[in-house]
Amino acid sequence: MDFIELLKVIFLGIVEGITEWLPISSTGHLILVDEFIKLNVSREFWDMFMVVIQLGAILAVVVLFWEKIWPFQNQSREKDLVKRYVKMDKIILWLKIMVSCLPAIIIGLPFNDILEEKFSNYFVVSLMLIIYGVFFILIENYNKKRTPRVNTLEEIDWKTALFIGVFQVLSLIPGTSRSGATIIGGILLGTSRTIAAEYTFFLAIPVMFGASLLKLVKFGLAFTGAEILILAVGMITAFIVSILSIKFLMGYIKKHDFKAFGWYRIVLGIVVLGYFMIAH
Repeated sequence: MDFIELLKVIFLGIVEGITEWLPISSTGHLILVDEFIKLNVSREFWDMFMVVIQLGAILAVVVLFWEKIWPFQNQSREKDLVKRYVKMDKIILWLKIMVSCLPAIIIGLPFNDILEEKFSNYFVVSLMLIIYGVFFILIENYNKKRTPRVNTLEEIDWKTALFIGVFQVLSLIPGTSRSGATIIGGILLGTSRTIAAEYTFFLAIPVMFGASLLKLVKFGLAFTGAEILILAVGMITAFIVSILSIKFLMGYIKKHDFKAFGWYRIVLGIVVLGYFMIAH
């Protein structure tokens, strides 16, 4: 792999690390970037790379929120064996996350290939950027008059977890944004912005690991040395940038709403749509 290709991979990792967590669609941005910056790889590898690079971003969540998601401990003074070694509140959180995954598994898996084939193009991505940008602005205006009923992860009930999973299904269409869809869902269902964002991060862990595994199995494990290097550089870059992105977002939403991301999506969608309509 030459130096130019390496720079392309680093740039893609930066794009993934920023856009995976900000509600502006990582897959949508990678599809758009692919129109301008082509990696010298097969189409099959590119389709797999777009998903598997997200593992680097997911590992950033694991590192940053380890204390909130790791369900095991060693409390030697606790007499109850379960309480000694297991944090039951974390186990319950993971069970709720699994409930949130059900809609994507039931609806997403059977139609994943069809959705990728029909909707992975600049027109759909641009349209979804604009539509959900408008949604963010409208929902934040509506949300000003409301007081969140869910302000901790423990307050998320099973019904809310299921319906957040239903909103996640919307992100199967490129350009929607998985984090954007679930954050919108969480806010509409009564969670605070901070809890909606945190739950979205945790929900990404099984979803992205599962999606990456499926893509790897479909592609096969016969990687060339250059392909392994591309994956490694992309994931490491995405991991580092994701650490910064998540810290930025969690600090930002404590003082601001999501309207700025809504306007960004609208402007980007219009610019991209206009560019490709003229170019094509």
